[in-house]
Amino acid sequence: MRAFVLAAGVGQRLGPLTADVPKPMLQVGGRPILEYNVRLLVRHGITDIWINTHHKPEAIVAHFGDGSRFGAHITYTFEEELRGTAGALNAVRTIFDDTFLVVYGDNVTTCDLGRLRARHGDGALATIALFYREGVAHSGIVALDDRDRILAFVEKPSPEERFSHWVNAGLLVLEPRIFDFIPERAAGDFGRDVLPAALRSDAVLLGYRMTERLWWIDSPEDYARTATDPELRAPS
Repeated sequence: MRAFVLAAGVGQRLGPLTADVPKPMLQVGGRPILEYNVRLLVRHGITDIWINTHHKPEAIVAHFGDGSRFGAHITYTFEEELRGTAGALNAVRTIFDDTFLVVYGDNVTTCDLGRLRARHGDGALATIALFYREGVAHSGIVALDDRDRILAFVEKPSPEERFSHWVNAGLLVLEPRIFDFIPERAAGDFGRDVLPAALRSDAVLLGYRMTERLWWIDSPEDYARTATDPELRAPS
């Protein structure tokens, strides 16, 4: 399985913290956020890793190189202009021809990728890791049936739209058919554009309700909380 790691965002909500460094390269427990994601993938046997870049890409490339130091093979894509979480995948539209994983590279998680992959099936177009979160204003929320099939998806819901506390955790197992919902040579987001369009077409989207940890980093306060969490230790 290949993985596409989203690492192009500017991180504007973090203010001066990301002025000179990409958000995924902020240090947590002695290593960059993005390194936690690369190590997580490699631990689960996913070593063919693609990373998209935009803001300060040289910092990412200098740290990871070709990936061999981490037991991976890393390929980089670069966006002159941001294409969105889904539009970024146009760079691999003709390459990712089997089931693949998308990872939002600016969070830290202990998600069991083996269990996530095992949940994917039943003709699903996508299986999305979900995390229970009290505050959902900056997340994509889902409605689920009793078999954890996703019935609705709303990105950054308004107060009257907040029907769920299960949010997109930023890990998606996808089939190549997902490209049918990603316009070529155009920007687009999974939460705002692609997943709602797939639901309208009656595609099967499944949820994997995480019991593992997720540290989201949407604000300087989130970053301070994550950076001081004792569960996140410096690399051995």
